[in-house]
Formats: sequence, C-alpha cells, structure tokens
Amino acid sequence: MGSGGDGKAGKAGRAGRAGDADGREHVRVAVIGSGFGGLGAAVRLRREGITDFVVLERADSVGGTWRDNSYPGCACDVPSHLYSFSFAPNPDWPRTFSGQPAIREYLEHVADTFGLRPHIRLRHEVRMMRWDERELRWEIETSAGDLTADVVVSATGPLSDPKMPDIPGLADFPGKVFHSARWDHDYDLRGKRVAMIGTGASAIQIVPAIAPDVERLTLFQRTPPWVMPRTDRAISAVERWLHRQLPFTRAARRGALWGIRELQVSAFTKHPGRLGLVESLAKANMARSIKDPELRAKLTPSYRIGCKRILLSSEYYPALARPDVDVVASGLREVRGSVLVAADGTEAEVDAIILGTGFHVTDMPIADRVVGADGRTLAEAWKDGMQALRGATAAGFPNWMTIIGPNTGLGNSSMILMIESQLNYMADYLRQLSVLDGGGARGRTALAVRPSAVNHWNRQVQARMERTVWNTGGCTSWYLDAQGRNTTVWPGTTGEFRKETRNVDLSEYEVVRRREPVHAAAAAVPAPAEAVAKASAKAPAEEGAA
Repeated sequence: MGSGGDGKAGKAGRAGRAGDADGREHVRVAVIGSGFGGLGAAVRLRREGITDFVVLERADSVGGTWRDNSYPGCACDVPSHLYSFSFAPNPDWPRTFSGQPAIREYLEHVADTFGLRPHIRLRHEVRMMRWDERELRWEIETSAGDLTADVVVSATGPLSDPKMPDIPGLADFPGKVFHSARWDHDYDLRGKRVAMIGTGASAIQIVPAIAPDVERLTLFQRTPPWVMPRTDRAISAVERWLHRQLPFTRAARRGALWGIRELQVSAFTKHPGRLGLVESLAKANMARSIKDPELRAKLTPSYRIGCKRILLSSEYYPALARPDVDVVASGLREVRGSVLVAADGTEAEVDAIILGTGFHVTDMPIADRVVGADGRTLAEAWKDGMQALRGATAAGFPNWMTIIGPNTGLGNSSMILMIESQLNYMADYLRQLSVLDGGGARGRTALAVRPSAVNHWNRQVQARMERTVWNTGGCTSWYLDAQGRNTTVWPGTTGEFRKETRNVDLSEYEVVRRREPVHAAAAAVPAPAEAVAKASAKAPAEEGAA
C-alpha cells in the first residue's frame, strides 16, 4: 500500500500554491474525506485540469468506510464489477462479492494510479468550515493547520460516524465494548461470552464469522431483517484473464449487473406489491437452515421486504441455528454490571459487547462543522430534515457541495453509480464558476443555490417517495429521519439520477460576485458569462427549479 499524503509527496503538492493575506495556504478546491467519494472527486478534478486542490482526511490512510470497517467477515453486498469506478475498472477482483481487504486495496490502487498522493493530507481532521462572504471563500480549520478554499466538496459519507446507543449502565460494563466500525483487533474473542447488539448489514456478517470461536454468542435483535442468499464465489483465473485481455467482456459483465438492478427499481419505488415473490424466496432461505419453529418465528419480519435494507448472507441463518448461539427477540434495555437485560426481561451475562448500532446517517456530525453565509451551521439549516438540490448543494452554503448527499442512497444497486453522477455535477459546477470568473483570476464569483430550487426539488423527491416500499412497507429504518421523512434514498433509477445531474442549471443559482474597489470595478472587463449571470439573477424563483 502507498504511504501517506503528508510526507514528501504532500509537500510537493503544496509547492507553488498561493496563500492568502494571512499567510494561510489557499486552494481552488478542498475535498473532505478519502473514501470512494473523495478519491473519485480528486480523480475528476485532475481530469478537468484542476490540480490546485487538497483532499483532507482525518485518518492516517485513505479508504473511508472500507478502512474503518475491518470486522471479521466484512464484505460488500454489491457485485465487485459494479462496485468500482467506471474509469478505474479492476479485472482482478478475487470474488464476485469482494471482501473489505480487496476493496481497500482497490482504493489505495486508485490513489496511486491517478497520482493523488501529493494532494492527500492525512491526519487533517476538519474542525470547522466558515464561509467568508467578503472574500467569497471557505475558511477551513483542521487539526493540522488552517487553509482557505474557493470551493468545498464534502465527501465524508453517511457511514463514517458510528452511532453509540444510550443504554443505562453501558458505561459501567466491566468487560470490553466496541462498535463494529471500530473493531478492536487486539481483543481476543476466543472463549468469551459475547453479545452482538443489532441485526443490520454488519451484524449478519460478524455473527457467522465469530460464532465458531466464542464460548457463547447472544444476539439482541430489535427487528429481524429479511435475508437473501449471497451467491458469492471465487472469480476464476480464466475469467480474470478474459477481463484483462478483452476489456469488452468486463464492460459487458458490468452492464448486465447494472441493467438487472435498473429493472428491479420499479418494484421498490412504484409497485411494492411485486416484492411478494422475493419475500417468499427469503422465507424459503430461512426455512432451509432454521428448523426450530420458535426460532423461525423470532426471525420472520412483520414488514414488507425492501422496507429496510435487504441483507445478503448464506451463513447467517446456519450460525443462528448453532446450539451455542442465542437469539433474544428484543432490544437491549439496560446493563447491570456484566449482565445485559433485554426489553422483554431476558438476561445474559457476557464478557464483551459488540455494537452493530449503525451510523449517524440523517444527522451527520460534519453538519455541525459547516457555517454558512448567514452564520448558521448546516445542522441548524437541516434541523427539520436534510435537503439539497440534486443531492449536492444546500441553500445558504455557497460554493459548497456534498457527495452522497440527501436522497442519493440506493436500496438495490451500487452507490458508485450515484457518486459518479454527482462528480459529473461537480465538474460542471466548477466549469460554470470558471466561466463566470472570466477564465482568469479565481475566487471572484460564487454560486449560491436558490432556496426555491432546493425546496422544489425536495418536494418532487418526497412526492415520489410516498409510493415507495421504504415509506409504505410498515417498518422504521435508518432511511428515515427524526421527523419520519425519508431523506436518505433516491426514489428512482441510477439512469434517471445521471440525467438529472448531467449539467448545472444556472437558473437554479444566484451568482454572487466579490465586491471590488471602485477604481478596479470601473476598469474591469465584463466576464463572458455576464449576461448569463444577470439572467440567472433575474430568473423567477420557481421556474428554474427542477
């Protein structure tokens, strides 16, 4: 694996960069995070001819969620050839569904292949970002120094900050406690009595991976998931050779995987009743391994399949059928010393607790660290629910955009497809800014998305959401925010989203110009897009919204 972006390569990347009046480094674009979204943004910036950028990463290596989640059994539930960048195909995926080590290695490879190391600043956690309305730039405070940027691209991702449950007595538990995304590899689970809290995507991989080694495993299940078989296998040497020598075979494989999933979308978004057949297949999958009627009743969901994330595993149910594994069909209520007490009164004495309790998805902590034009944080602006135009730009936060923003998640396909669509939007955003700047001096112009455009977009998304299985399936999922609104998932196909994010519509934005001294303004030559900017500023509030 490559080394850091804060060593010699990082210094080389800083050479020749401009500074501001306070001596701080200034860059055209600051990217936050180095997972799929952040590295993808960096590659796209270079392809657009923009090299004046940095990638700020709080950890000591790239990889995002695929760096942080290293628990036993960690793997992707999207086929490998679809879970990769279209511009960086990998003919050598080892399995049809790749494990965490292979995906992390792929991201390190992307960083090296596309020359991203000089731009990456490791151990640079963003503590605060403030919009400077006078200078039209972002002031960024990090754990390793401050800088300014014309544009910020936030690619922290929704699965980056673990959610720790507020359970009475948990802080006083005498044994070991850790979250699945912060796995303690120094702690030996062998021979221990272990409690697994939660039954999400991480838990169903962890349970079969650790069950053979622990003395006893107790699974605290608040809501049972629907689980389909995971048809994983090793990709043969012949297949890999074909994909290397005949790239069209690799493209055909990816295209087929994409097409199948596009055809499935309408069942999730328009006709949830069609998911009944899938539900029958999931029940048959359970019946093959779970023979005990009482245990089968505990594991059978009461909501429509697809309402919560459909999980893939061929090992989960066999693990639960083991005599040394207990399923408590109730959430954890409290901890009394080393005894865990469920909501139904069931007790279990354990040595270690593994928390599979998810992430801050609809209340991302980064939102508390972004201060916009009116002095409000993004968290304050989103207190009634996240919303952003085309999942990218938020009202009140000029020259700021997010990758994997509100309503860009998927229920059945690859998030890389959505990321690449947002990268298209980011690229055109920066092109528009360059034209408005006159193609010369940078940072003289900002684009501020109109609140009316954001509201109109959000109303359209929420209207489409009403028919979806995520809203009608009878469950409570992490897709929903505190107000019960689905601010997470995209209610359409990836092809539709690609079309919606192909170009920036300037009528959806207000063009903000930096005030120049009177003598300078008098001598200035109007930018080529001045007429476009004026037309944009005069556009009716609702007409330009998509």
